[in-house]
This record gives sequence, C-alpha cells and structure tokens, in this order.
Amino acid sequence: MDPVTPTGRVRFFKQLVTAIGVCSLLLAVPGRIFGQASAEGPRVSFAGPPAPVPPAVVSERDEQGRVTVRAVRLTESLVVDGRLDEDVYRKTSSFGNFIQQEPDEGQPATETTEVWIFFDDRHVYVSARLHVSQPHRLTANELRRDSVNIFRNDYFGVTLDTLFDHRSGIFVMTNAIGGQRDALVTDEARSLNFDYNAIWDVKSQRFDQGWMTEMAIPFKSLRYPQRREQVWNVVLSRTDWWKNESSYLTPIPRTDGMQGSFRVSAGATLVGIEAPPPALNLELKPYVTADSSTTPASTGSRTAVGRDFGFDVKYGLKKTLTADFTYNTDFAQAEVDDQQINLTRFGLFYPEKREFFLEGQGLFSFGGASSNGTGEAPIIFFSRRIGLDGGQAVPIQAGGRLLGKAGAYNIGILSILTDALPSARVTETRSSVIRIKRDILRRSSVGVVATERAPSGAANGANYVVGADVSLALFRNVEAVSYYARSRTPGRSGDEESYRGRFFFNGDKYGLDLDHLKIGSAFNPEMGFLVRDNIRRTYLMARYSPRPTLRGVRRLTWDGRIDNIAAAANGELQTRTGTGTFRAEFKSGDILTATLERTDDRPERAFDLPGGLVVQPGTHVYGQGTLTYQLGNQRKVTGTVSAVTGSFYGGEQTTVSYNGRVELTTQLAVEPRLSISSLSFEERGVTTRLLALRTTYSMTARMFVAAFLQYNSAAGVVGLNTRFRWEYGPGSDLFLVYSEGRDTTVSGFRGQSSRQLVAKFTRLFRF
Repeated sequence: MDPVTPTGRVRFFKQLVTAIGVCSLLLAVPGRIFGQASAEGPRVSFAGPPAPVPPAVVSERDEQGRVTVRAVRLTESLVVDGRLDEDVYRKTSSFGNFIQQEPDEGQPATETTEVWIFFDDRHVYVSARLHVSQPHRLTANELRRDSVNIFRNDYFGVTLDTLFDHRSGIFVMTNAIGGQRDALVTDEARSLNFDYNAIWDVKSQRFDQGWMTEMAIPFKSLRYPQRREQVWNVVLSRTDWWKNESSYLTPIPRTDGMQGSFRVSAGATLVGIEAPPPALNLELKPYVTADSSTTPASTGSRTAVGRDFGFDVKYGLKKTLTADFTYNTDFAQAEVDDQQINLTRFGLFYPEKREFFLEGQGLFSFGGASSNGTGEAPIIFFSRRIGLDGGQAVPIQAGGRLLGKAGAYNIGILSILTDALPSARVTETRSSVIRIKRDILRRSSVGVVATERAPSGAANGANYVVGADVSLALFRNVEAVSYYARSRTPGRSGDEESYRGRFFFNGDKYGLDLDHLKIGSAFNPEMGFLVRDNIRRTYLMARYSPRPTLRGVRRLTWDGRIDNIAAAANGELQTRTGTGTFRAEFKSGDILTATLERTDDRPERAFDLPGGLVVQPGTHVYGQGTLTYQLGNQRKVTGTVSAVTGSFYGGEQTTVSYNGRVELTTQLAVEPRLSISSLSFEERGVTTRLLALRTTYSMTARMFVAAFLQYNSAAGVVGLNTRFRWEYGPGSDLFLVYSEGRDTTVSGFRGQSSRQLVAKFTRLFRF
C-alpha cells in the first residue's frame, strides 16, 4: 500500500470497507475456507418450542478426575441480589467437592463450596455459597471494578471456554462484597487481557457461615458456536487468602499457580445450555466530551475550551467473529502512565491503557514476546505506536478491526488512520496489522503476522514487518516457541531479520529455560517495541524448588541464570549477566527473595543517568545484591519492600522501595509507591526520588473516585490525576477527569505545566 497522503483518506476508507466486506463474504461460505463446519457442527434451527427442562444439576466425576456438569434452564426469573433465597436453590441440587491446588495438591478443599449453573433466554447464571470456617478472618476490602486487588481478596472465579477449543475463554471473578474483575483468555495462561471489560453483573452477600454470590452473564457478551445446544468448558476457582488455600472444581496442578484459573483445557465439561436464537449482534457506543485545558504561555497561561463527539460500532459477523469501526476515537478517560526513573541505557516501556486497543490484545502477541515489555524479544505489534508520539496524543480519525475465531483459525486485523500533528512534526499516518494463527494438536499453534506503517518514521515510503511463529505445548509443563521475522524500511539496509528458539520446562520441583534470540542491526518494527537491535542473545535458567517439612515454610527455590548478549554483526560481547536467586514462600503467604547479580556491560557510546551523570563507553563490571519481602495478601497492609545495593557503572548504587496497599475501610484504600535511589560516582552523587500515592473511594461496585498523585525528581514533575467513574448502565459510563502537572525545576511549584478538566459521557446500545 502507498503511504498516506492528504488525498489518501478516501482510499483508506475504501480499503478498510473492502477488507472487512471480503472477510464477511468468505466467512459466509459454509464451512470450507476456515474449517467452520467441523468446528461448529451442523446448524440447528431455532424454530419450535423450547426443549423440556432438564433434570437437576448433575455433576459426574470419573476415575481420572474429569468432571461433567449440567446447567439447568430457569422457568422463572432470577433476581441477582446475592441472597440465594429463590425456590430454585431448594429444588435444584448444588455441586462442589473442590480439590486443593495449594497447599496439599489433589486433596479435598478444607472449605465447602456449593455451586449452581442456570440459564434462561438472556443470561447464563453462576451462583455459589462459599462456607468459611472462620468468617471473621475473611479478606474482602476491594470494591472498585477491575482492580488488581480483587485477586488479593478471598475470591470466587469462573472461566467459560464457550468455543470449546480448550484454549480461550472469558474469566469473571468476585469477592464477598461484590467487586468485579474480568479478563479475556487467549492461549490459556500464555495470553491474558485483564483490561478487557465484559458486560455482566454480580451481587454478593455475607452470611454467618461465609458468603454467597450470584453472577449473570448475558449471552450477548459471549462468543460461542451458532447452534442451539452448547458444550463448553468451565473452570471454577476459589482462593482463601486468610489460610493461603487455592482450590478448583477439577484438579489443577500447583505448577500453574495463580494461572490455574485460565487452564481451560483442565476444566469441567459444561452441558445442557441452550443458546438463544441469533440476534442482530450490533453494538453502537457514541460519546460526547467537553473539556477545558490550560497551558503555560509567555504571557502567563492560556485556556481553551472544547467539545467533541465520536462513536464505536461493533458488529458480530458471526458469534465468534466481530468487526469494529471507530470514528474520532477519544481516550480522555484513560488513567495517566505511572512515572518511572530510567537507570538503564535503553528506552522505557509503558503499557497500553486505552480501552479500544485492549480488547483482543492477546491475539496479536507473536513469538512468545512478553506483553509487559520485559525481556529482549521484540514486540512486533505494540498499540501505543498508534495515536501517541513521545507521550503526546495524536488524533485518531478512524479505524477498523476484525477479531475472533473462524474454525481453527484465530484472526486479528486492524487498520487505523491518525491525523497530522504539525506541532510534533507528525504526518497523517496509516497503521495496519494482520495476525492469523491456526490451532494445531491439543494446545499448540502456528501463525503469521504482517504490519505496515505508512509513511515510515524513517523516510518516505512504508515500513513493513512479516513473520511466522510456532508455539508447541508438548506436555503439560513442556513448551517450545520459535519465530522468524523480517522488516523492510525505506533507506535502511543491512541485516533485517530476527529469529528465536526457546524451550522451557516448568515443573513444580525443577525448571529449565533455554532461549536463543537474534535481532539484526537493521531490524526495525516501527509498529512494535524493541529494546535494542544488533544482538545475539543466549539465555539459560535452571531451578530447584523443593517443598521441605519445615515449620511455617511452604516452598524453597534456588535458581541460577546466565544471560549472554553479543553483537549479531561481529559477535563482540555487549552484556553478560549472571544471577543467583533464593526464594522462600511461607505458609502465611509472605515471600522472601534474595538475589545476587554480576553484570559485565559494554556500551559503545556514552549515555546519561539522572542528575546529569554520564556513563562513558567501555567495559563496566559491577555486582549487586537485592533483598525483597512481599507481605501476604490477607494483611490490611500489603505490598513489597525491597533494597538494592552494590557497585554500578564505576560507582555505587543503593535503592530502597515500597509498593503496596493500606486498607482503611472496605471502600477506602491508599496505595503508596516509594523508590529512593542514591547514585555515588567519583565526581559527585545524585539522589532520585519517585513518590506516588493512589487513593480510591468506591461508593458502589460501579462508582468510584480515585486520585493519583506522583512526584518524579529525575524529571522534575509533580502530577495529579483525579478520575470519577460511574457505570450508570451496562457498558455506559460517565467520566469526570481532572489532571494537573507542575514543573518543579522552575521556581518550585509555581512552574505550572498543564491543567485539564474533561467530562465524558458514553452510552451503549445493543441490538
């Protein structure tokens, strides 16, 4: 495709509409192109009277521990209030008999769980009564939706593999006060998107012997084969942090840890659900905003008032494949990035927080690269390259997306057109990515990816990347990952290839990881994230994790790592790191970790550290020790305390930090983050401070106000971001956002940087 020009906008829309239209026509052809018929089975007519009500829930467990559960059709409406007082609970048998994952793998859970699964023409209902032998110790202190702290409460979770592919699903969870969190599961635990927001409801209530919960998940929020009788997988999980016990309806090995909730291939088979007739599967979500922005000027400050509107459209081409269109996309409600202090010679990674780009994020993962930016493997598609330039927002004119599954194929297609931004010297740009993966074997896949950025950031013309990857889950704890990719950038020549081969074994007692990665000197994924190029990396990790019979100790771990990075072009050493780690996990939930690390780093050019310190090129050998203590989740004061000390690029470094949470009430909590680093070199010393405090008050599970205050001494900024969110209807929100930043290097706090007040109103219409 040609680079975008001012006259290329019409061409963009034509190409986008044509691409989605072609995909729609192809998918309408019965079963031949993507193996649809074999995956979904024959189509069943929805005409005629409803099937008779099945008998009471049956939960069968065979000799191998496999479980089959039958859902029950409701003959009268269910009031979702968490009380479990309707007649259907007395007339229908519950099921349970959960099995421990921790601490005694395979043994019956020490706490009783009663579960029911119902459905009607609109919803799937999952209800549970969770008995607690010591109710006064129950941990429930997070009400805000989507907060990670819900995982740190005693919780009940449900994962539904509605495609019955033993790989993907939707995960929902709650606690004893009705907090909500959800995630989209892709490739089981290997790809999770916790920023995905499903439309569902839950209510929880406490009683004198524990707590109860009722979940209602609309069929419209689920993707499933387009037939009446459904067969799904379901994983039911429960964690009681007050006694540090995790249990599941089906046996989940302790090697999966907290990821066990997403191991849908090990879940129970859920039968009996009858899906409603197909609806239009159309969602329209318009928005309107009003804002006031104040920016500094030579004569004082300048205030601008504006308003805007836009919309998102989502259309289900089929129950498993969805097309999206966005116009004048706005991200005013997204929370600001967490401040970071860079003590390396490489760029920092900031995660995606914009809602439009979060759905289906895991589908675009490639080659086993970490989605959080850790590690050296390149991220081929990184959505923050769209609509952002150096942290500055670039207007998104329009875009389209096709996401979902067709037979054995997982499909992700996205194309976005961003506007020109003369103040940042950014031209109108088209960014596109195509990702297709095919399921093979039981839990393995092969796939291809292609990205385009036009015009390229390097020169006129477009930047392209193409690649192929394979992920092999050979046994439960053995996996292998490999990829090959090439880029093409106008005006850039040299080695444009990258490849990787990785093998890892993750057993409970032993672990092994072998990884070899090559990134050519001219490999340039402009739509992705790359820590550094021109490297050939070899990595080895070996782990030993016994479970000794020591009082108060659950598990001990020793591991050793060697990370060797050389130049891909000539083999010269760039960085070599040797690491030894000891970790003790206690029955209380606390974790102690001690690490010794020796680094040989050889930068080819000078780079800056905070405070004006400069590291010169050459060979720098230094060693550091790190001690970390993580407090158990059942405590009112939780978090991680760590200290780092040792030599650092010819000087000395000492860093102390704390990142945690303090519960004040079940509705009010503060989350402090503190990091103080002292760098001492021959010429002088520098101390950097990073302070952050997030305070959240949740009025209800769907209404909260949060204030996020940050101070970064290295950047010389103080920032405040205050957000009010009210989900007044399913998928419909009201946001009020106030942000202010001040430059502390200019006359203290009088150096105002910016101030913004935004009101945003969204409304979801489902047809």
